Amino acid sequence: MTHPAYLDPRTGQTWPLETPRWCGPDGQPLLLTDLPGIGREQIVASERSIWRYRAALPFAPELPITLGEGCTPLLASQWGGAPVRFKCEWFMPSGSFKDRGASVMLSLLRAQGVNHVLEDSSGNGGAAISTYAAAGGMRAKILVPDSTSPAKTVQSRAAGAQIDLVPGSRQDCADAALAQAKDIFYASHNWHPFFLHGTKTLAYELWEDLGFQAPDNVIVPCGAGSNVLGCGIGFGELLRAGQISRLPRIFAAQPAHCGPIARAFLNAPQEAVQPTIAEGTAIAQPIRTPEVLRVLHESRGGAVLLEEAEIAEATRGLARQGLYVEPTCAQAAAAFAHLLAAGTIRAGETTVVVLTGTGLKATQRHAQLIGMKL
Repeated sequence: MTHPAYLDPRTGQTWPLETPRWCGPDGQPLLLTDLPGIGREQIVASERSIWRYRAALPFAPELPITLGEGCTPLLASQWGGAPVRFKCEWFMPSGSFKDRGASVMLSLLRAQGVNHVLEDSSGNGGAAISTYAAAGGMRAKILVPDSTSPAKTVQSRAAGAQIDLVPGSRQDCADAALAQAKDIFYASHNWHPFFLHGTKTLAYELWEDLGFQAPDNVIVPCGAGSNVLGCGIGFGELLRAGQISRLPRIFAAQPAHCGPIARAFLNAPQEAVQPTIAEGTAIAQPIRTPEVLRVLHESRGGAVLLEEAEIAEATRGLARQGLYVEPTCAQAAAAFAHLLAAGTIRAGETTVVVLTGTGLKATQRHAQLIGMKL
């Protein structure tokens, strides 16, 4: 095995992993060079967290920052009249799938000597980084737009993170983070490739959940695409290691009000961004669109654009099945119904719908959906 390195996937240029970096010298987003993957004999069976797959990571820190993330339930259920398996990713310490990425990214960065990190997020990303920085004895600064509801930053503040309000839009917040990254290491869930090697553990976990088999289809909500890319990386490693014979088809679900990746895949015209109840995926300018599209094409998957009414109905429908999730992740269930109706997915196939975040983070939205005033 050659030593893993940072990789610019658009030029093929690489840089040594030993020097911490979050982007290329020209500000380009990076991945890591291909890793060989692991077999079932390399799983640490006694470890009840994503760190059971530590042998699949670019390097294993002596003391990972872990709170027992991963090993989330895979529930056999029904949706749209067909069997489905719901992967309940909100069963995580901070309440969303982003704990996978935060645990790995901050563990590896801390092992490289980074102890003060910067993030820009008013939602699950900021909560996850704040949580794992606290658990690892690291300092975290989270930038959020000044229009953000104070309720959305309580979790990060409670964990001890410094919260700075940035005037303007979400993009203004991201721009401010890029400017401050000269002084504080930018451990961004959107930018850092280590984060993707945390999200790839979802693929390993599904493989193990299903008796060391790949599902036929995986449907995920998609904003910047970290779950799409994570599944692409993880299942790609398993294929490389000879543990599966084919990639599952990977599908991205996005709101029609803000779905640049889905529109690019479907060759649909890009439209002006509008507010959406699926706010966790409302990323107008995702930085890795070509890489996300490559995963969708290479896996023979696809993308679905969803109207607000469909997302709302899926959110209500999941809650009535006991699955209290954010509207953002209910998109994956709505997309499954779409794909079934179109004949793209058949009822007899093994389909995993990934539910990424708890409804407890969207109390106001749920109240609106059931006509309740808070």
